[in-house]
Amino acid sequence: MSVVNEMPRTMLTAAQLAEIDRRVLVHPHHHGGRSKRITIVRGDGCTVWDASGVELLDVMGAGNWVAQVGHGRPELADAAARQMRKLAYYTGFDIFANDQSITLAQRLVDLAPDGLDRVFFTNGGSESVETAFKFARLYHHHRGEPERVWFISRNFAYHGCTYASGAATGFPGIHEGIGPEFPNVARVSPPHSYRAPDTCPGRDLTDFLIEELATTIERIGPSNVAAMIGEPVMGGAGVLIPPADYWPRVRELLSRHGILLIADEIVTGFGRTGAWYDSAERGMQADLVTVAKGLTSGYAPLGAVLMSDAIAETIAGGDTYLFHGHTYSGHAAACAVAHANLDLLEQEGLVDRSRTVGTWLREALAPLADLPNVGEVRVAGATAGVELVADRDTREPLMADWVTVALRDEHRVAAREYGNTLVMAPPLVISRPEVDRAAQALADVLRRRPASHS
Repeated sequence: MSVVNEMPRTMLTAAQLAEIDRRVLVHPHHHGGRSKRITIVRGDGCTVWDASGVELLDVMGAGNWVAQVGHGRPELADAAARQMRKLAYYTGFDIFANDQSITLAQRLVDLAPDGLDRVFFTNGGSESVETAFKFARLYHHHRGEPERVWFISRNFAYHGCTYASGAATGFPGIHEGIGPEFPNVARVSPPHSYRAPDTCPGRDLTDFLIEELATTIERIGPSNVAAMIGEPVMGGAGVLIPPADYWPRVRELLSRHGILLIADEIVTGFGRTGAWYDSAERGMQADLVTVAKGLTSGYAPLGAVLMSDAIAETIAGGDTYLFHGHTYSGHAAACAVAHANLDLLEQEGLVDRSRTVGTWLREALAPLADLPNVGEVRVAGATAGVELVADRDTREPLMADWVTVALRDEHRVAAREYGNTLVMAPPLVISRPEVDRAAQALADVLRRRPASHS
């Protein structure tokens, strides 16, 4: 009999939990050589505690960019409990729905940019991207252009780990050992201004990127491309903020060829970068928008795809049968949690506060720009990326994994690395002293250890 069955689960020690973890649990995105296990058991605001009682300042939104309203909010727990007592779940297939999914769909449309009038619910980000890809193909198919099956993504984009979303994700490692992949995905360069001298020396970055995109479309054949997908600000690439003219020029080029634009707002939506939907701020004028994460602040699994009336009517209007769906689409309790989460975002002004947090991050992290291993500091709302380099002249990347370990073990600050970029995406309720603490901890780690990692 296992130790779990021999004593109440609440009485298991940190060591016992870690031992069970290593023995039976397969972790997402796990590096096989890492034997350490950290079991998080409690959270409050911007602080979490592990099973040993160690307190960590969470500046990474529960590790995955999600905790907009912070940890331990009773309002969201109460909303889930009330709804579960009334109706936890009933199918949303065909003619059925529940009141929470209906009213949440209307609320998302009311907050959305003009032209996004319909909602399809999923269970999370990867499912939202898969759904958007399928809907883009269905849209063209039903309009008599079934040859439009290609998608364009970007290198170092992150769109998920499932079949189509993983193919669109632009990190080479995600494609190793799983072929054949979802077909017909082409990737182009990201808008990485700091790397522009290497990517397109002597040229305007947007000019170069638009020319590359136009060449890619011509190579595939304009009438063969269904859609392009892109994050307004590229999170997993290290908080890459595009030039102001980038998305409007992409939109114009795609429209010229009848190609749809999918805005992946799974990270950026619901205040993360200082807007309800960041794509509107960037001039994307997207045909479909994928959301998740901040929709519930991580308190329940829920995602959605927003789309125009034209797309919805084409794929699911009239006598058309939409042969697509998930068991938990529009889950009543999850939608109730989303309502409560949006209530807090509105009542506490957290979308606007994200910009204030961004100002704090910009000010607190500014001194890092003088450090020899810091190439660039980028801030978009309550999100920051600190790109590390081994040599500032050559911009040679310096991997950031050692920084997150030092922040956690020495300063009790939980951040996250993406290659050579240290990323912070704290709850929007974070205080100025907490921002300063995280920034000072990062400065201390980088000042004390640059030589051994150059």
